[in-house]
Amino acid sequence: MTGRPPWRPLARTAASPSAAQSESGFHATSMQDILREAGLSAGAVYRYFRSKEELIAAIADEAFSAIRGAFDDAARTTPPPTPDVLLGRVLRVMLEEQVPGGDRQAFARLIVQVWTETLRNEQLAATLDEGYVGMRQAWSKLVDAYRDNGLMVADVPADHVARTLIATAQGFIAQQALFGDVQVEVLEDGLRALMSMGDPKIS
Repeated sequence: MTGRPPWRPLARTAASPSAAQSESGFHATSMQDILREAGLSAGAVYRYFRSKEELIAAIADEAFSAIRGAFDDAARTTPPPTPDVLLGRVLRVMLEEQVPGGDRQAFARLIVQVWTETLRNEQLAATLDEGYVGMRQAWSKLVDAYRDNGLMVADVPADHVARTLIATAQGFIAQQALFGDVQVEVLEDGLRALMSMGDPKIS
């Protein structure tokens, strides 16, 4: 199959506050609803996506690829950027630079709805599980890079650190979805403050 899938205009529609899923929920939104809102013909889209689930899976895969790429690049940097810098960079890509339509809260809400949809959709759950495993592996490599550069102790498994970093990013996305107007700088400042803590001195 040639050509680039038109996922960006469809993603813009899926994340739009005026889209059907904002009123009836993602699960109740049909592919026809998304096509109509996006102003695209079925023939132009069904060449690439046979269902709404395949469309959302493609959006998720694109996001996972961008995140993995950022962490792979960071792991090859000497010294690697600290978590506050790196998570800020990744979240800006996800919620600012590449947000369809520029609405961060709407796009964050779409992400949360996709998470919820995985509870009932095995295909989507498999896609997110594969992406999650890939992110844990990429972030574990970053932890190894921190240790190689003397930036992190070695007494905690790398996967535990990776899961914590992922949970931090997920929590920030959830805050953006629920409350809106959450600036990435807030996360960066908070992480920087937490990283400045040392072991308490016992008097």
